[in-house]
Parts: sequence; C-alpha cells; structure tokens
Amino acid sequence: MQRLIQTPTDPAFVQDPYPFYARARAAGDIVHWDGYGICATSHAAVTALLKDRRLGREIPAETAPDIPARLRPFYDIEAHSMLELEPPRHTRLRGLVLRAFTSRRIAALAPGIEALAHDLVDAFPAGRFDLLDAYCRWIPARTICRLLGVPQDIAPQLLDWSNAMVAIYQARRSRAIEDAACAAATDFASFIRGYVDSRRDAPGDDLISELIAAEEAGEKLTTDELITTCILLLNAGHEATVHAMGNAVRGLLATGHRGITDRLVEETLRHDPPLHLFQRWAYADFTAFGHAFRRGDQVNCLLACANRDPAAYPDPDRFDPDRAGPTNASFGGGIHFCVGAPLARLELKIGLQVLFDRCPDLTAAGPAPYADLYHFHGLKALPVRAAPA
Repeated sequence: MQRLIQTPTDPAFVQDPYPFYARARAAGDIVHWDGYGICATSHAAVTALLKDRRLGREIPAETAPDIPARLRPFYDIEAHSMLELEPPRHTRLRGLVLRAFTSRRIAALAPGIEALAHDLVDAFPAGRFDLLDAYCRWIPARTICRLLGVPQDIAPQLLDWSNAMVAIYQARRSRAIEDAACAAATDFASFIRGYVDSRRDAPGDDLISELIAAEEAGEKLTTDELITTCILLLNAGHEATVHAMGNAVRGLLATGHRGITDRLVEETLRHDPPLHLFQRWAYADFTAFGHAFRRGDQVNCLLACANRDPAAYPDPDRFDPDRAGPTNASFGGGIHFCVGAPLARLELKIGLQVLFDRCPDLTAAGPAPYADLYHFHGLKALPVRAAPA
C-alpha cells in the first residue's frame, strides 16, 4: 500500500483536488493518505466497500475514543443518528423514516420548489450578486423546512445552526469550531424538542407529524431519536444540496451547457460532488483489493476520486451532459445510501431548470473560489450577473 502526503487545507488542493485523486488512483485501489489513513480510490473499490457488511459506520467499542465532556452536547445528538448506526438499530430507524419520507411526499414538493425558485429569481438584484446567497442556499433550506413543517421564516437560524454543526467534520476543525458546534447542537435540539412537543398535541400535514406517528413492529421513534432525525434531515437536507447546486452552476457557466436533463444533473453530481469522503470502520479481519483489513481499521471511501476513475468513465475530467455509465458514488452506497437522494435530485433539476429558463443570459461576474471545507466541497461565493426574463 503506497503512502501519499497531501494537506487537505492546502490552497491548491482546496481549489482543485482532482490531480491528487488521479495520483491516488494510480497508486492503487487502496492507499494510505497521511492524516486520513486507509483510503479507497477506484470506482470499483469505493462502491464495493460502501456495500461491504464487514465495514460499517459505528466505531468498534474497543477503538472508540473517549468523548470529552465539553463535546458531549454534539455527540449526544450524533449517538441517535441513523447515519452513525448499524443494524439492528439502523434498520429500525431508517425503516421508520422511510415510512414518512415517501416518494409521494417528495414528488408533492415539486410545485412548491418551482414556485420558490421563481420567487427567488424575481428578487434577483440588478448588477453583480452572489448566487449562493440569492438562490442556491434557499431552495434546499426552505424546502426542508416546508417538508418538516418548520416555519420558513426561521430558515436563516436553521442555516446558522447547521453550518456550525457540520463544520466540526472539516479538516480545519479547531477548538472554536468545536465550541460553536456544541452550542449550535444545544440550541438546535432545544428548538426541535419544543416543535416536536407542539406537534404531538396538534399534528399537521408534515414530516415531523408523520415521524411521530410512524410505527414499525410496534415501535416508534423516541423523542431523542426524533430530535436527532429532524436535525439530520435539516443538516443533510440542505448542506450538500447547496454545494451541489453551486458547483453545478459554476460548471455549467464554464461549459455553456443549458439544457437541464436528468442525465445532466447526474453528470454534475459525478463531475464535482459536494461530499468527497465517507468513512467506514472494519468489523472483521478480511482481505479486499489486495489489502489486509483489520478489525478497528478506519477506511475512507474517496467518493469524488471514484467519480473521476477512467476505468468507469471514459475521459472522466470532461463534463459530458449526455454521459452514460455506472451510478456515481456521490450519494454513498449500501444500507447508508443517502435517504434524501430523491429530494436532492428533484431540487437540483428544478432549481437549475428555472434558473437557466428565467436567466438565459446568466454569466459569471468574477472568480468563484472553493471554500476550505474538506471533506465537503463547495464554493465560497458564486458572483453572477443576470437579467431575469
């Protein structure tokens, strides 16, 4: 296994991580990345390990680190997240969520997403403005608020809490970031707890009410599980989609493509995804792709690296809106495949369609640099000019 060195906060890597990923793939299906350890690089290895039940999201007890008391407010919430759990608890939680998070409910959001997109375009300022702040942030944030039944006027506060919480996963993590994440987790949980209590007394036509009522094998979500699930859906339901939409618009402005199709949306997710790394832990000793894994090993699946694998996608660095090929790795795989993938795809397709239909003359109005967010990947700003039609 080859050993590679690359600082994830290095400015050159932040702006373009793909040359490093190419070097990593050339070094083998499995490599050692200093600071991250064992990493899967190829499309074959990443997609296989994401589905391999000898790996999972829960840290084996004998290797789990002690959580300092000051970080408890954050990790006490994480302890109930289906994203961090394995069967049987994961199976129960995901099953309950899927009973409420139905395809019918997602499809019913389409008219509201389209109306919201038009309202945002109507409010575009004259001259140069940041499309992230004027458009990309609000489509997923307000949509997930509508889905959960949370008042949309609180969306800015939810964004602040969410941004503070997810920052704890970034390579530039610091004591200040940790403290802010814990404070946000406490405030976020308190808000959701109050809202859940009100919905218990007065159910509505929203996802929180459905989650309260959802039953499987005679069980319901506990209050703590319900609070964590709502926070997970709010955080994951907007954070990655904001990055995905910003990255997509940046790429489409650069390439000149305008016809928004399902295949083009998938290509934006493959070519420049919002999440670049997803962790697993080995639960057994086994050998795969020439590497001997040991119980307790942390394994990092490099999603964006897999998405640019020439063995899976010919000429992978080229954006091809008509590209066919295997499913990209951007939503993960296996039992932890992103439960919100259908909603994210719907938001991206409608958001991009309305934007380019209404603003056919949309142009870049300056550099659109990526922010230092690894292992997320999204823009710091997206300056544009547009005259809505």
